[in-house]
Amino acid sequence: MNNIVSRLYFASDYMEGAHPAIMQKLVETNLEKTVGYGLDPYTESAKEKIRTACNAPDADVFLLVGGTQTNATVIDALLKSYQGVVAAETGHIATHESGAIEFGGHKVLTLPQKDGKVRAAQIEKMVKDFYDDANYEHMVMPGMVYISQPTEYGTLYSKEELTEISKVCRANHLPLYVDGARLAYALASPENDVTLSDLAELCDAFYIGGTKCGALFGEAVVIPQKGLIPHFFTIIKQHGALLAKGRIAGIQFDELFTDGLYERIGKPAIDAAEQIKEALKKFGYKLALDTPTNQIFCIVSNEVMKKIAQDVEFGFWEKYDETHSVIRFATSWATTMEDTQKLIRLLDDIRE
Repeated sequence: MNNIVSRLYFASDYMEGAHPAIMQKLVETNLEKTVGYGLDPYTESAKEKIRTACNAPDADVFLLVGGTQTNATVIDALLKSYQGVVAAETGHIATHESGAIEFGGHKVLTLPQKDGKVRAAQIEKMVKDFYDDANYEHMVMPGMVYISQPTEYGTLYSKEELTEISKVCRANHLPLYVDGARLAYALASPENDVTLSDLAELCDAFYIGGTKCGALFGEAVVIPQKGLIPHFFTIIKQHGALLAKGRIAGIQFDELFTDGLYERIGKPAIDAAEQIKEALKKFGYKLALDTPTNQIFCIVSNEVMKKIAQDVEFGFWEKYDETHSVIRFATSWATTMEDTQKLIRLLDDIRE
């Protein structure tokens, strides 16, 4: 099992190409000629289907090329020059985007997290503490709140938690923005109670992830209040996130939102993750966090990590102590039961 053909790939959820329905449609339409920049019929159709799925008929919908570009573009568009974005200390924009937000001129104002989440009370306290400081005019002002669903740790905000955060944000005039890079896996989780309609009702902006959820690339930004960000199309282009061949993104989201595919596409990933998680528990491995979506975080000795790495691509997450590490197995919409069972057998064979 030590050659590249037989290796198992559980390092991330965007290692495959795209869902067969998308690939088929791209081939069928390959030689068509359409106008660019998302003004084509496929993109218009995708936008309308997304509005319907979100129960937000007046929403502005924009298709961008990737997650980091989307976060950088939306955050820069919502903030004034003297404002920063509030996020969990483990939030994607604070840890895994190479300082893209700071590069754009805005500070990420981090809060302590529990299981990857921040609480409404923390946000409220941050704002109060800011204005209670006599020097606040010399400081970076909290200007918006960023969370992700699922979180960077694969956990989920409940509807109650999201409602409380939304309430605090609106009381303090802080736009609430939700990163949905892995949103399909949240929607497919049995523990999830937040719908696309809930996101449209409770958030000022959010995005529906495509790159990690069955598309070749692309994210769909939904702004429920039409016109909330004036000239957003131009801002997208300024940030290098506008695709000239916009129909390529449009076709993908049009397919993802045909017959409820997007809300079903994450189920194989959730099923596979549950099997892996239960096997890890059975074999005596220690979970760093018991997550309900497609990411499984496990604590292993460095020696066991080296053994697993001989046959499996996985994600190194963080150092746990001098002799142990936290590793991550990520399943995807395309994970097969065959590969899942192979991984489980391998983990059984090399457990401590």
